Amino acid sequence: MSTTETPIPSPAEAAPDDDRPLRIMLVSDAWEPQVNGVVRTLTRTAEECRAMGHEVEVIHPGLGYRTIPLPTYPDIKLALDARRDIEERFKAFEPEAIHIATEGTLGETARKICLRWKLPFTTSYHTKFPEYVNARFPFIPLAAGYSFMRRFHNSGNRMMVATPSMRDDLAKRGFNNITPWARGVDTEQFHPSLRGIDGGVYKDLEGPIFVYVGRVAVEKNIESFLALDLPGTKVVVGPGPQLEELKKKYPKAVFTGSKSGEELARHFADADVSVFPSWTDTFGLVILESMATGTPVAAFPAPGPKDLIPGTGAGAVSDDLKAACLEALTMDRARCREYAEGFSWRSCAEEFVRNLKPQPKPERRRFWRRLRRLGRAG
Repeated sequence: MSTTETPIPSPAEAAPDDDRPLRIMLVSDAWEPQVNGVVRTLTRTAEECRAMGHEVEVIHPGLGYRTIPLPTYPDIKLALDARRDIEERFKAFEPEAIHIATEGTLGETARKICLRWKLPFTTSYHTKFPEYVNARFPFIPLAAGYSFMRRFHNSGNRMMVATPSMRDDLAKRGFNNITPWARGVDTEQFHPSLRGIDGGVYKDLEGPIFVYVGRVAVEKNIESFLALDLPGTKVVVGPGPQLEELKKKYPKAVFTGSKSGEELARHFADADVSVFPSWTDTFGLVILESMATGTPVAAFPAPGPKDLIPGTGAGAVSDDLKAACLEALTMDRARCREYAEGFSWRSCAEEFVRNLKPQPKPERRRFWRRLRRLGRAG
C-alpha cells in the first residue's frame, strides 16, 4: 500500500455511525431455484441480515440475464453479458459493502468491476472447486484449479471460510486474509418431533435406514456409501446429474429424488443414520440439519465433518465409512439435537456482517459521487 492510500478500517475501527444498518450487495451464481447448501446459506444469511435492519440486494442468475447450463451439470446456470447491468445496479444501490459469494461468471464479473473501480469487497469459499472440476474433468489438474481460486479470492479484502480445517488447508495453499464464517441451522424446521409421523416416510423399508441427502453428483462421492455392506436399507434423497447412473448401478438402494421443506426434514428425522461421504464440501450444512432432527451423522474425516463431529456424541468420523455408520447407529438422538441447537442463523449473519469491512463514510461518499459523475458522462 502506498503512503497516499487510506487504509480501510475493520468494523471495530470504523466510526460509530458505521454501526448503523448497511446497504449490502451480495453477488452469487448460486441462488434459488437451485437447492443446495450454498443457496440455503446465502438465502438464510440475507434473510437474517434484513431482519437485523440491513438492506440487502442480490445479484443472481435469475435477474433476466442470458444463461447457459454448466457443462455436466445443467441445473446450474451461468449468466452471460451481465457486466453493464451489474455496473448499473452498483451505481443505483450504492452499496456500503459488497460480498462476492461464488467464483462463477457473475462473481468474476463483479470482481473485475470492483478491482477496476477500486471498491473493497469480500469473498467466501463454499466448495473445493478444484476437486469439483477435477472429478468431472480429470485432465484439469488440481494445481490449475487452485491457481484460479487464489487469484480470485486473494484480490478481495477478506475470504470467509466455514471451518478451521479449511482455513488451515487454504493458508498452506497460499490464500490470504482468511476469516471464519460459521453456519447455522433452522431448528424449528428440522425437529425431532417429525420422526415417526404416520409410521414414518420409510415405513415400508427394512431398517435400519441409512440416508444420504444432497446433490447426486460425482464430486459428492456417493458410491462410497452405496457400495458399503450395511444392514437395512440405503436411501438417497436429492436430485443431480448422476441420479440415473446410480439408480441402474445400485438397484437395491432407494432413490427418492428432490425433497424440500417439512418433507425433507422428515427424511432426516425418520432415518437412523445420515451418511455424508463427500470429500469436497467445506462444511456440509446437511450435517447440522440431520443432527437437529436427532439423527446422527457418519462421515469421512474431510473438512467440515472433522471440525463438526468428533467428540460431540452426535456422529462418527472415520476413514472406514462402514465403521463410522455402525458407530453412529449407537448414538443418543437427544444428544444430536442438543448439539445442533448450538448453531443459529442469526449468529451466522452477525459474523457475516462483522466480516464485511465496509468503507468509512467519507470514502463511500467520494466513491459514489465519482461513480455518479461517470454515469452521467456515459
